[in-house]
Amino acid sequence: MNENKSFFSPHIYPTTSIAMRNSPGLAVLVLLLLQTGGALGFEILPGDSLTLNHPTITEMAILNATLQVCRNLALEAGRHFTSPRQQPLTAAAVIVACSSQRSSKTFCQAIKYIKWRNVRVDLRHALNESYHFDAESFTVGRRIITHGVSAVKANNKQGNFEAARQMLGEILHPLQDFYSHSNWVELGNKLTNSNLIRSDTSIGNIADVNRATCRNCDGDDCRNNILEDIIQEKVLTSGYFGIVPFFSTKPKGKCSHGGPVDRTSSIEAKGGISKDKRTSSHGHLHSEAAHLAIAATRELLEDIDAAAGHTDFLQLMGISKGSNKALCFVIDATPSMSDDIEAVKAVTSLFDSKVGTPDEPSSYILVPFRDPDFGPLMRTTDLNIFKAHINELILQGGNNDLPEMSLSGLQLALTGAPPNSEIFLFTDASAKDSHLKSTVTALIERTKTVVNFMLTGVFGLRRRRRSDIGVQMARMSQTDAQVYRDLAQASGGNAIEVTKSELLEATRIITESSASSLVTILQAARTPGRPANFTFSVDESVTNLILYITGRSMSFSLINPEGKTELPTLTQ
Repeated sequence: MNENKSFFSPHIYPTTSIAMRNSPGLAVLVLLLLQTGGALGFEILPGDSLTLNHPTITEMAILNATLQVCRNLALEAGRHFTSPRQQPLTAAAVIVACSSQRSSKTFCQAIKYIKWRNVRVDLRHALNESYHFDAESFTVGRRIITHGVSAVKANNKQGNFEAARQMLGEILHPLQDFYSHSNWVELGNKLTNSNLIRSDTSIGNIADVNRATCRNCDGDDCRNNILEDIIQEKVLTSGYFGIVPFFSTKPKGKCSHGGPVDRTSSIEAKGGISKDKRTSSHGHLHSEAAHLAIAATRELLEDIDAAAGHTDFLQLMGISKGSNKALCFVIDATPSMSDDIEAVKAVTSLFDSKVGTPDEPSSYILVPFRDPDFGPLMRTTDLNIFKAHINELILQGGNNDLPEMSLSGLQLALTGAPPNSEIFLFTDASAKDSHLKSTVTALIERTKTVVNFMLTGVFGLRRRRRSDIGVQMARMSQTDAQVYRDLAQASGGNAIEVTKSELLEATRIITESSASSLVTILQAARTPGRPANFTFSVDESVTNLILYITGRSMSFSLINPEGKTELPTLTQ
């Protein structure tokens, strides 16, 4: 039986659903736990100003870790870095310090999502002791964290940042609960247990299953309920927890979590040791436990940064370097494209000057296609790696006919690139898979991606150099090329039709369109054979106005509001 329950205001967290596990009363019991102050760990709902809950702990650690990554990135590049004066830190202050104002919204969304996945553990794994380090479940609890860390790193490496955020939030919950539910603080530890995020080390001297660890509390006073020999020998233990009387058992002499809904706290040894909030059994140690949880969360984030690199870590946090745009090349990798690929190599070298500037693409994607194969997709944040993959392209295939799998390659790029990206497709052949046109159009509209086509094999292209004669053969008709023109129009991009010798000059559009401040003012198509007027408005906020006019044998004039021609009529 499933029942949907919305526990939070939609302005705080999304609604969720609770699966009823063998008991129709479980959802009600979980709701009771949340209403009584988050008995499963640090609170997940807002409490008093001195109580630090899971969302607050998580956000504080993310802000501090992200600020440190931005500082390191700036210092490594030889740039000055100014730390925020505002304390406590806010997302807005970190964004300003990181010079990433364009990522303000996505940074806040990433933090919110990670916090939600953390809170969700109390809803999905309410009675799973391993997710909360209850009942001395240290081995399995640590395994959940280390396996999750590996998954976060693997997803980061593949550019699957949303999946990485999802797993990150889930493993932060048990990591933070360790400091609230175990006796780590009571043992006098002032530093985090770094071995919780490592799989090949010991996390401490864990109490034997038959060894007593607690005595009864003195009434409501549980300050001294952990046995002296446990403290002296630095033995690690944690409290048992149960909400159903019949199943709420624990070995005699073991510690309990404590609190009004913990049925084990009435069993020898009575009381509890949790530090979830200031009113918990060991609430006098809440602040120490919470600040160790913040430090441990930050330590885990620093470990992820060390594995991923600063740029990928920032993308995990929703902060994209430079323009927030991914630059994606979809390239026909058949033998006839050798000249085209040389032009591609030349234009990628122009991006060296954009590294470290606001116009640097957030990532680079390459998708080759031939016939009958296409892909794989390569994604990187390193321009040199991107250029190396282009240099290493092997020109082969084609299957002895002219059409290639161009739309399949484009479809792969559209599904693998982030929304609002810009894609450049290079080919001199028609699309063998033109049946995918409607699917690709739908993807373009859904992802709001701009697609530009650089076409060098269209029948009827005017040759400007004698060297072109006999070298370039028409590989697609005007009808074939219309598929590309239609897709360009649907995306707000261009279909640029040139000879191979003209391609290098035409690729200038790639560096110009990658500018972070570029805004499209007007895009329009002209009916062939008929003159047309197109009007657009600009003001003092517009600088460096660029006009792209594509087509064959056309004349145009640019006329200002007074009716004067600003540029001479050109034939292109």
